[in-house]
Amino acid sequence: MSKSAAAALAFVGFMLFSIPMSAQFNGLLPSGNVYAGVSYAQLTDVINQQSYRGWNASFEALPFTRFPRLGLVIDGSGFYRSGVKQYNLLAGPRFSVSFGKWRPFVHAMGGIRHVNSNGFVYNPVAIDIGGGADYKLPFKNFSWRLQGDYMHGHYHSANQNDYRASTGIVWRF
Repeated sequence: MSKSAAAALAFVGFMLFSIPMSAQFNGLLPSGNVYAGVSYAQLTDVINQQSYRGWNASFEALPFTRFPRLGLVIDGSGFYRSGVKQYNLLAGPRFSVSFGKWRPFVHAMGGIRHVNSNGFVYNPVAIDIGGGADYKLPFKNFSWRLQGDYMHGHYHSANQNDYRASTGIVWRF
């Protein structure tokens, strides 16, 4: 296992085990949301920046009763182009507030990126900074999300500055 994969696994484990015990035992899941949607991205395949289409999904837990606007999020995404597949697994804190039917948020996440470019595979560490807004739909516990992110990766001597835009449905519990 590479050092970056071990660091990402340790980070995700820390995030999962940092949920207070009282929040774990009050119910099966802490309050939070699940998101699934489509995504469009400008990604760097080692040195070439290209457009990709794919999916984005996340799970956000709101385990801190003293800080109801602070959540922990695990985010996964996949992007595809002829000969290239890229997957991202990220985790980190998310801060959100509610204004009527709108719930804007910002987040900062870190994790691992897995890229397979025509058989050449590499796994750089990724950093994601972004935000968006959820709009409450007339259906109980459902919202529509618009999200934008800046993702930074580094492979050998090449910086990878990537952007993604996502939209989809959110289920709140």
